[in-house]
Amino acid sequence: MNSAADHTSTAPVLVVHDLVKRFGDTVAVGDMSIDVERGEIVALLGPSGCGKTTTLRLLAGFERPDNGSVLIGGETVVDSQTWRPPERRRIGIVQQDFALFPHLSVGENIAFGLTGGHRAWWTRPWRRFGRTEVPARVQEMLSLVGLDGFAHRFPHELSGGEAQRVALARALAPEPAAVLLDEPFSNLDQNLRASLRVTMRAILKAADTAAVFVTHDREEALSLADRVAVMRQGRIEQIGSPDDIYYRPQSRFIGSFVGDANIVPGRRSRGGAETELGYVLLDDAPSAQEGESLDLLLRPEQLALKLADPGQAEAANVISSEYYGHDQVVRVRMASGREIEVRLSTDVVYRIDDAVEVVVLGDGIAFPR
Repeated sequence: MNSAADHTSTAPVLVVHDLVKRFGDTVAVGDMSIDVERGEIVALLGPSGCGKTTTLRLLAGFERPDNGSVLIGGETVVDSQTWRPPERRRIGIVQQDFALFPHLSVGENIAFGLTGGHRAWWTRPWRRFGRTEVPARVQEMLSLVGLDGFAHRFPHELSGGEAQRVALARALAPEPAAVLLDEPFSNLDQNLRASLRVTMRAILKAADTAAVFVTHDREEALSLADRVAVMRQGRIEQIGSPDDIYYRPQSRFIGSFVGDANIVPGRRSRGGAETELGYVLLDDAPSAQEGESLDLLLRPEQLALKLADPGQAEAANVISSEYYGHDQVVRVRMASGREIEVRLSTDVVYRIDDAVEVVVLGDGIAFPR
């Protein structure tokens, strides 16, 4: 399928159906099914050992599945009868360590995956003496990733963020149907990650390609992806938009994994629940008997504090406070002994041993106990 056809097609660019991979008795990936549209960014999020990297390797062609099929750009690249090696899958790959060739310049690294005259550029013995014009496609990629003028630099002359962008430019240069990114921010300094996530998303959107990246970092997944697939023990437990995953998790595991969470016991009552925090509305349709025991998930930012009246019974006490400037995280101990985490603005700063009352601002998510 040519590039023009890709642009006009309404079918998903990447179609994965019932993908299975076993290593001995261990099911690394089980019945994996997912579609990715053109221009869409999907994150595979999960703890170490959940199968997300194995999934990426199956899509790239580095591993053979035991069952299932993968279609890329409308063409089957693997099923029970078909197997295409990585170089015939129209897939761009950004490795965790970027995998730039140290002996090639930035421009030569980008040109490496191209064919014809573009690729011939880096084979010329006099290329490093500045007497060659950078090929148009290489220059286009340099502009896309914001590295104009970097064509003749070498990998050791780049910062971590610049090396990451070169690796992405190299992956995008051959106009792949999809791009796979393996923990793309793991080798970068923490201070660079937030700004580079914005840059990465803008580049991928400008390239208008389907993208799948794996990460164990919830902030990366929620801020970069259009959809997040949360994986556990080789399977997707939930897939949806970042706000769906964060505010409407379908299990306690997902709720706790994708964000800080308070789990509070309660009993269903009048469409909500009675808890030690008081009456809490539930973000679900009544589906159980009155009085049923359940656990509520409340995000720290769904709670607030106010100073308790002197001598107020059942007051909570502040046991720790972390001040970040833009906000603060306060941990309190309820009269029951349960600890609750609250994320607040900094207009009022709470101190250890302050007597406070916890106020619920948002609806809770209920899980059967």
